[in-house]
Amino acid sequence: MILFVFEGRDDKTYFESIKRLFFPEKSDTFVCTYNSNIYSLYSKLKGHDVLNGLLEVDTVSVLKEILLEKGDHTLENIREDEVSEIYLFFDYDFQESGGTLEENNKKLQAMLNFFMDETGNGLLFINYPMVESLRYTKELPDNNYLTYTVTRKRCQEENFKHQVHEFSYYDGNLEYLILTVKPADDDDRIREKINTIKMNWCHLVGMNVSKANYICNGKNEIPDEVNSQIDIFDNQLAKYVETEESKVAILNAFPIFLFDYFGKKIVSS
Repeated sequence: MILFVFEGRDDKTYFESIKRLFFPEKSDTFVCTYNSNIYSLYSKLKGHDVLNGLLEVDTVSVLKEILLEKGDHTLENIREDEVSEIYLFFDYDFQESGGTLEENNKKLQAMLNFFMDETGNGLLFINYPMVESLRYTKELPDNNYLTYTVTRKRCQEENFKHQVHEFSYYDGNLEYLILTVKPADDDDRIREKINTIKMNWCHLVGMNVSKANYICNGKNEIPDEVNSQIDIFDNQLAKYVETEESKVAILNAFPIFLFDYFGKKIVSS
């Protein structure tokens, strides 16, 4: 069983299309929506002294406890030994006002160092600044994607979701990413639509992986292996967040996850 943990409903919607397009044979995939942000998960782990190294506890048990507190029994009958891989997807949200930017950066760094292995505690992927970064693009493939950033001040003054709506070539139409039709062998129109959506995702993989490589290594090209999430975060801080303007390079976790899972072959799918 593979466990996917998402911050909210939009994440799950995107993943449903990813699953149908790229994991059609994965009948054992299990999805859990967490419905909170990375900092509340940090507080729960900190409360267990897990992040201090004083106590070992499996991720499934912690998530189960959190969900049960919310009245969600999704993981109630799932044991740790039944889960082979864990992937978590959360937003950076550097406009978050629940703590100072420095405090929140330290928390996220601790989380990234804890969630470094999908077969262990889990592997954490971060959206910069939010999952809506997936749609912050002009017509695909967008050769200017490398240059897109957003300041913390602007995210505090104007909801990033609204910024995406105003900027995106596709406006509020998600049909270029969301698969709502079922494959039909005898329907060329449907097969063409599915192939177009899949190609759009592959474009996003190439764009985001190349941009992550540029952020980390100064090379706008697809690397042999994906840059680690902690490496991306550290370079986001040094080159963007902690500068005078305080901004982030717009980057989305889902395409980077796909590259991490499938490797270079997905870019030429």
